[in-house]
Amino acid sequence: MAAIMSGGMWASVVLAGPSDDKLVIDEQIEMTTRTAAPEGHPLDEVISGWHYRTPETRALETDTFQNPGMLAVEEGAQIWETVEGTEGKSCATCHGDASESMAGVGANYPKWDEDSGKPINIELQINKCRVENMGAEPYKFDKDGQKPLTAFIKHQSLGQPVALDLSQGDMQTWWDKGKDLYYRRTGQLNLSCATCHEDYNGYRIRADHLSQGNANGFPTYRLKQGALVSIHNRFRGCIRDTRAEYPAAFSDDLMALEVYVTWRGSGLSVETPAVRQ
Repeated sequence: MAAIMSGGMWASVVLAGPSDDKLVIDEQIEMTTRTAAPEGHPLDEVISGWHYRTPETRALETDTFQNPGMLAVEEGAQIWETVEGTEGKSCATCHGDASESMAGVGANYPKWDEDSGKPINIELQINKCRVENMGAEPYKFDKDGQKPLTAFIKHQSLGQPVALDLSQGDMQTWWDKGKDLYYRRTGQLNLSCATCHEDYNGYRIRADHLSQGNANGFPTYRLKQGALVSIHNRFRGCIRDTRAEYPAAFSDDLMALEVYVTWRGSGLSVETPAVRQ
C-alpha cells in the first residue's frame, strides 16, 4: 500500500466521515440508510453510499421530481406495457400491475435459477422472460430497454430492505466465490474491492469520497456520466481502474461478486434509482 500511495493514487487520502442526515423521499418514505451489519459481515454497520455524497447530490434523491434517474424509470414503465415478440405479450400481460407484482422483487435478487444452475439477477430474469414467454430477443448488455426496465422493476421495492436468501440452491457457494473475488488484489495497482470500500471507506481520495460500495441503489444515476449505470457496468469500471482486464458482464465472476456485494448491504433500503456523483 505504501508503494501505491507513493505512486500518487493515494497521495491525497483524507478522512471525512459520512453525513448524519436522514434520507426521506417525497417527505413520505423514510429510508434505512444505516443499519447493523448481518452476522459474518466484516463491518459493524452498513451505510448507504448516499451518506458519502455532497449535500447537493443527496438532495436530488429526496424528491422524485428532481431525481434525474426517474426519467429512466418512466421509460421502463412504458416498456412494461409494450407488446414485443412473437407471442404478442408485454411484461404486463403476465405480471399485471408492477406496483403489486414486483413489490419486493428488487430487494431479493439475485436469486437461484434452477434452469441454469446459477444465480440470476433482474437483468437476466428479464431476458429469460423475453425469450421464453414473449418470443422476443434478449437485451444486449446495457442496451435498449435493459437499464430502464430494470430500474422500473427495482423501483417498485423502494424503501424495502435488501434481503438475499442464501439457502436457495447453491447460492452459498457463489457467495463464497464472490467473497474471494472481493478481497483478491488485481491489476497493475494491486487493489481489491476491499481496499477502497472496506479499508478506506470514509476517506476522500482526490475529489471523491469512498463509500462502502453497497449495491442497494442500482441501477444508479451517476452525475459524472449523466446516465443510469448498471451494477455490472460499475464492477467493470472499478476493475478497469485497477488496470486489470475486466470480465464480461453477467460472467460467473461478476454474478458471484453481485451476490456477495448485494449481501454486504443487507438491511439497507432499496434506493433505485439512487443518485451518486
